Amino acid sequence: MSDMPPDWLPPHNMQLALIYARAANGVIGKDGTMPWHLPEDLAHFKTLTQGHPVIMGRKTWDSLPARFRPLPGRANIVVTRQADWHEIGAQRASNLREALLFAEQTATTTAWIMGGAQIYAQALPLASRVEVTEIDRDFDGDALAPTLGPEWQEVARSRHVGSGGLPFSFVTYERRCG
Repeated sequence: MSDMPPDWLPPHNMQLALIYARAANGVIGKDGTMPWHLPEDLAHFKTLTQGHPVIMGRKTWDSLPARFRPLPGRANIVVTRQADWHEIGAQRASNLREALLFAEQTATTTAWIMGGAQIYAQALPLASRVEVTEIDRDFDGDALAPTLGPEWQEVARSRHVGSGGLPFSFVTYERRCG
């Protein structure tokens, strides 16, 4: 996380949260896509992030189907090293710190980190909440979820079965105090 000093924190009036779906073996993606089809997860993602800024890496932006870019009802902030990158409906940021400063300008209470793996790893030490769709099956993949250490506490879990028969849970983790 070389773009931020180790003691740098997100803006004080904004919560930083991660959101992702994870297979039982930790996989979150394969070849730039999700290796499962779970409409209930997408609806949950939309409900939680609606009206809030979403921060993602350029590859995550590219992985969104063109008809869904930018994600409606949310400020879309894309972190990329490509200085000449621009897309209609997206705010380019050169690093996570700049992305968080853009997010602060939206005057909402939460900024959501939505991928990919590098952005999750950079944001996790700054986050106070993680929303995970835990899928009860292993999948092949090349991108893994961040590891949540003992500083994270599960505070809510609801079990479901997807319309395609795939069992999963919506799980909320919060950073332990002290």
